[in-house]
Amino acid sequence: MSVVTMAALPLRHVRRGKVREVYDAGRDRLLLLATDRVSAFDVVMKEPIPYKGAVLTQMTAWWLSQLGVDHHMISADADQIIDMVPELRGRRDAIVGRAMLCRRTTVFPVECVVRGYLSGSAWKEYKAGGTLAGERLPAGLSESARFEPPIFSPATKAETGHDENISIGRMVEIVGPGPAATLERLSRQVYQTGLGIAETRGIIIADTKFEFGYDAAGTVILIDEVLTPDSSRFWPAESYAPGRGQPSFDKQPLRDYLDGERKTGHWNGEAPPPPLPAAIVHATSVRYLDAFRRITGSDLNTTELG
Repeated sequence: MSVVTMAALPLRHVRRGKVREVYDAGRDRLLLLATDRVSAFDVVMKEPIPYKGAVLTQMTAWWLSQLGVDHHMISADADQIIDMVPELRGRRDAIVGRAMLCRRTTVFPVECVVRGYLSGSAWKEYKAGGTLAGERLPAGLSESARFEPPIFSPATKAETGHDENISIGRMVEIVGPGPAATLERLSRQVYQTGLGIAETRGIIIADTKFEFGYDAAGTVILIDEVLTPDSSRFWPAESYAPGRGQPSFDKQPLRDYLDGERKTGHWNGEAPPPPLPAAIVHATSVRYLDAFRRITGSDLNTTELG
């Protein structure tokens, strides 16, 4: 099977993230290419996860066709992209399944997090002091408890390291009151739509983060990846029970392995990471493919990816 960790495309390279390569595709367009790189605890692993980049791209494309909001995607079909960006002729194998051609926007410098359940960093802060981003939550909540209604919990965007939870008041200071209200409204709308769709497939979206930008006309649109295992916490509904952590459809096998390496003193939690056993790479790939199948109702076309 083929994996992609880097992509030398004949387009101007704009930036490199932990997972994505961003290219200038001309005419106010960007090409986002999701590689098979994987990070955990803010460290990028040496070993790629087969099919991960295609899962992220194609799941995002599927969601954007379901959500009913303005978004940045022009196409995630390799042949359509090549027709619109002729410089990519002869590079189909490098982009198939993994690339998305998008409208360029001015990005809001905040992550728009919606939490339907108390987990992750929110649970850690709540357990320590009963707060989220410094604001008091109801007493007596247990791990994985459901929020009704869901909580809008913005965060700062971090190029490296962890995003930092912030209050809505701080978000208003960063983006202004009008945009802040729009971002919260759209985030809640997209989360509720996604939550309802996922529930019919036996999946709980415990929390998720969105990014938004505005185009030349000032329209706020949904950008980046949407409701994927990297941007969301997916739980199997059949085994959900509050009061404990939940199994998840993401890179949990990888995190569990690295946790074990840290506890035994074989890794200090910083780069370089320890080598990943083949079984952990395979198990993580299977998790991503399973999430794609459960959400979309069909298998990823791995044959086309090689």
